[in-house]
Amino acid sequence: MVLHLFFFVVVIPQISTDAHWSQEGMVVAGSIEDSGEGSSGHSDENNSRLCRGVLYRGRRHGQCEEDDIQQVETIIAATNRLASPHGLVIDDENQTIIIADRSNDRIIEWKIGDTNGQVVAGGKGKGYGLNQLNSPTDVLIDKETNSLIICNYGSRQVVRWLRRAGTRRGEILIADIACWGLAIDDHRNLYVSDIDNHRVLRYSLEDIRNGTVVAGGNNPSDDLRSLYNPTYLCVDQQQAVYVSDTENNRVVKWNKDAQEGVCVAGDELEGSSPNQLSHPGGIFVDTLGTLYVADTQNGRIMRWPQNKPQGTTIVGNGDPLHSPIGLSFDQDGNLYVTHRQGVQRFDIE
Repeated sequence: MVLHLFFFVVVIPQISTDAHWSQEGMVVAGSIEDSGEGSSGHSDENNSRLCRGVLYRGRRHGQCEEDDIQQVETIIAATNRLASPHGLVIDDENQTIIIADRSNDRIIEWKIGDTNGQVVAGGKGKGYGLNQLNSPTDVLIDKETNSLIICNYGSRQVVRWLRRAGTRRGEILIADIACWGLAIDDHRNLYVSDIDNHRVLRYSLEDIRNGTVVAGGNNPSDDLRSLYNPTYLCVDQQQAVYVSDTENNRVVKWNKDAQEGVCVAGDELEGSSPNQLSHPGGIFVDTLGTLYVADTQNGRIMRWPQNKPQGTTIVGNGDPLHSPIGLSFDQDGNLYVTHRQGVQRFDIE
């Protein structure tokens, strides 16, 4: 089976719709110890206190002044720690995990098996400079240009950073957009969720000047012509876009050139039943149309077979995850999830 993971094609073994994953996840980056919900763990040494940022429905509300966080960020953001990690991607070729380390304002690359990561974008404190990031929420690999494309949410930009030693700054691809999630199709079209305008846009990476609305764009509502705070995305070979319609508690599929979406997971009402979701985050779809969803506020990862009215929990049964946000798979079908302050891998059985 060929599975599509946001931006490039990954060939992995056949995964049946009743496959199982280990419920005992292995921590492969950061930590999943409880350090406070969504805590960024920024230590303010001058005042001997802890500044915390809380992730709530996709927004970060701090209890400290912005200047406090910026002042200490580069001091305490050690490379063996993460703070509110969001989107991630697996680079099988290089055996690394690439993570949007949101509250540390950086992208960090973590060699599988290592205890420390390496900062590959940002990491210079929160800010608007080309050498900085500001609350990045998603990242993908553009193999054709050997670069990372990043949702630089806090700066309202999509940026590109080359994957070369010595790269110290990025370039702005798209400005003035409240980007949250990204995807690339086989034709090098870039899909971007614009959370503030409740829509998804498509751009050609060959000529990125103008975007086309491919989902939503109307006033926020639960109508299938609309979206309400769209976050994470994936796209299939037919250029159908799957959208985490987060505030509507559903995942919606928009076929190419469609004027409205089709609900493929969730029923718009927030809940924890098998047919419901609660503020879904990262998503993934395979060539059979089987959908995997980080059901964030229910603390579980769900699988929804195509055209089925309800899903099943594959991770988080009995021992819920702590607000899982991002998910990804490697070429062997192992599942990677961001939650708490780390990344956990759940091996396929």
